[in-house]
Amino acid sequence: MDPSGAVIVGARVTVTETSSGAAASRESGNRGEARFGPLHPGIYAIHVESEGFEAYDAPSVRMRAGDNRRQVKLAIAKLAETVQVTREPQERASDPVGDAFMTMLGQSQINELPDDPDEMEQTLRDMAGPGAVLRVNGFRGGKLPPKNQIQQIRFRRSMFAADAHEPGFVFIDILTKPGLDTWRGGSNLGFRDSAMTARNALVPVKGDEQRERYGFNVNGPLWKDHTSLALSVAGVNAYDSQTIVAALPTGRLSDSIQRPNDTLNVTARVEHGFNSQQMLRVEAQRNHTSTSNLGVGDFDLPDRAYEQTVSEDVVRASLSGSIRKALFNELRIQWQGNNTLITPSSTAPAVLVLNAFDSGGAQLSGEYGYDLLEANDDLDIARGRHAIRTGFQLEAGRYHTGEQRNAGGTFTFASLQAYAAGQPTTFVKNVGDPSVTVSQVQAGLYVQDDIRLRKNLTISAGARQEIQSHVGGFHLGPRGGFTWSPFKDGKTTIRAGGGIFYDWFDADSYEQAVQVDGTHQQVETIVSPGYPDPLSGGHQLVLPPGRTVLSPTLTQPELREVMTGVDRQLPGDVRLSAIYMHRQGSNLLRGVNVNAPIAGVRPDPSSGVVTEVESIASSQYNALTLSVNYARPQKGMFLVANYTYGRSIDETDGPFSLPADNYNLAAERGPSSNDTRHRFMSLANVRLPGRVRLGTSIRIQSALPYNITTGHDDNGDTVSNDRPAGVTRNTGRGRAQADVGARVSWSLGIGSHTTPPAGPQFRVVRGDNKDPLGAMGGGPGGPDSENKRYTLELYAQAYNLINHLNATAFSGVMTSPFFGQPTSAAPPRRIEAGVRMTF
Repeated sequence: MDPSGAVIVGARVTVTETSSGAAASRESGNRGEARFGPLHPGIYAIHVESEGFEAYDAPSVRMRAGDNRRQVKLAIAKLAETVQVTREPQERASDPVGDAFMTMLGQSQINELPDDPDEMEQTLRDMAGPGAVLRVNGFRGGKLPPKNQIQQIRFRRSMFAADAHEPGFVFIDILTKPGLDTWRGGSNLGFRDSAMTARNALVPVKGDEQRERYGFNVNGPLWKDHTSLALSVAGVNAYDSQTIVAALPTGRLSDSIQRPNDTLNVTARVEHGFNSQQMLRVEAQRNHTSTSNLGVGDFDLPDRAYEQTVSEDVVRASLSGSIRKALFNELRIQWQGNNTLITPSSTAPAVLVLNAFDSGGAQLSGEYGYDLLEANDDLDIARGRHAIRTGFQLEAGRYHTGEQRNAGGTFTFASLQAYAAGQPTTFVKNVGDPSVTVSQVQAGLYVQDDIRLRKNLTISAGARQEIQSHVGGFHLGPRGGFTWSPFKDGKTTIRAGGGIFYDWFDADSYEQAVQVDGTHQQVETIVSPGYPDPLSGGHQLVLPPGRTVLSPTLTQPELREVMTGVDRQLPGDVRLSAIYMHRQGSNLLRGVNVNAPIAGVRPDPSSGVVTEVESIASSQYNALTLSVNYARPQKGMFLVANYTYGRSIDETDGPFSLPADNYNLAAERGPSSNDTRHRFMSLANVRLPGRVRLGTSIRIQSALPYNITTGHDDNGDTVSNDRPAGVTRNTGRGRAQADVGARVSWSLGIGSHTTPPAGPQFRVVRGDNKDPLGAMGGGPGGPDSENKRYTLELYAQAYNLINHLNATAFSGVMTSPFFGQPTSAAPPRRIEAGVRMTF
């Protein structure tokens, strides 16, 4: 490699056995790799030379049985040193897309993540914190690839980059590795049942459950050093136990119900390297999931069950590489097709006794789906002191639905006493044709310039313009900041900056608004209805039809954010960072009943409830995050941990959430639904004697808030969300959560690869293509199994090892017999045993 980390093609490499003097020479190929073999174990001298670079000599290198790999960086020849002075420590540290504020997981750390793709994704999101954006080879959506096809996982904050639509959350970038040199593959089996699962603390009897997970993948060359093919098949046959905690007129009910789940995911990926600078990647996925007894659990009784079948198809393609010497471009195109079918167990009207029990039909049925086309292009331009990035993001979707929501109607009772007396508060029903097809387009265009003022200081300035159909307004978001390395050793980086970000109006929300617009469907509401016949009571009030409308002044929510941080490399392979973030939100979406009664009279007597989606809410978020990274790949040790203290306040729970008082929205300001004051997450693994590895994960977070309500419709707006006098939104607090996970594995390797696993490397204009954590190599287990031709791994992994009761919901309804108590919880301790085989 050259000093920037780019590979050198055509370098002459000579290996000489010192005892016999036997020598062999090779030239490095288009991946910068020169291969020798077989060689006898012993002492060798290595000499590397290439035009324009200083020669490299290693006079005494011990070669042992198995694969021997060595990375060589050639210094620029002295004649060119006056113009090639890049990547000095301070310059590298002051690169906005450098290693500062970033965590990388290599192969050995990836091996310690959960084997189930969904559980692995959740672990990665827990590591990154709320709002993290996960991408595989630059694409969002779809399923994660098998672990042994993942080359590297990077956690990086976008900070003030103009190419990011989202504000300063963490990007989780997963990079796969092409198989251009030889065929590799693997299979895995995982199993757990009730004997390996603890009892949920909310029910007296442990529910029955079982999970069988399987997978197979293969990756290798169709045309050696040019084209590779990767195939993977993964599936799950399982049923878990969903707890039911309810209060019936006959007494308390604590039970569980089986929830079957079958999943099958198939992925094919082809990667073709046109040359050492250009790569084409094409991938197709087919994902199918069928789940029964959804809608049952917590207060919902078994007759609320429904079955859901989801089919998803994903086709994506990307073309990336250098254009001449100063340009690097990546074009990504993706199509997603989704179809969901819902079949309820019952079509009877629903009966909701607030936070006591729910019975009747699920009030969900029918079919819906979408076709979504995405195109992204990023162009990097290096010109003198400037590193310019420009590009666009385009999303165009067609969404269709025939889903029936609340077609049978819903009775709402304030309490068990009201249910026993047959006195519902309201009966609400959607009538009309639910069939709707809508289209939505959204796009972003951006440009950013990172200007290196000095070798230790880079100033960034950029802007992003966004537009979206169905939403008005001019949405130009300026971004800017600086990256500074104040000390000569380049081990300290200070970054600060800010910008304006805009959020999309979700397509599902737009579709739902059109569906109940008064033309396609209407909302029928009866106040004080009879029961079970809503029209049989003596005091019922039948309101005119209601609807949902979008405000004519609807605009994209705006987020103004500033962020500052310091990152420091300490002795002993320890890296610390601290980041402070302040975010101010405006024009956030929320629903308002613009026809709520005033002194008992509705402004529009010809209409019932009119929910208008308006851009009127605001928010504020402050957070301090402390992170530590420790990596000793040569000893198989790795630790990443982060702690966040934050506070989140807002005035809305979503575009259709109605306030307790439609004419005093200031009373809605309070802790957001995800206001977690303290959050800690760590992931660690260590190599133990005897081919054993131990990986651990810890997640701790403080209590989440919940809303406290009276259970009655005190203001007559037909919504039973009124709060007691003097009580603001989300003033209740639940309990802290703690989850400790562990994974113990034993592995055995047999045979040796004739070539080390590697993929094509490309010289990217922005950032360093370094591999400080050994991401390019290392198989499962310890050194006895790394780089072996065949590897067998036996493992056991535990979730919620300490079996802590992690309550996820609390009753805030004052008329409920469960008021102030937990009503649902995350799964208890679960242990899975499995086997992985790779070749």
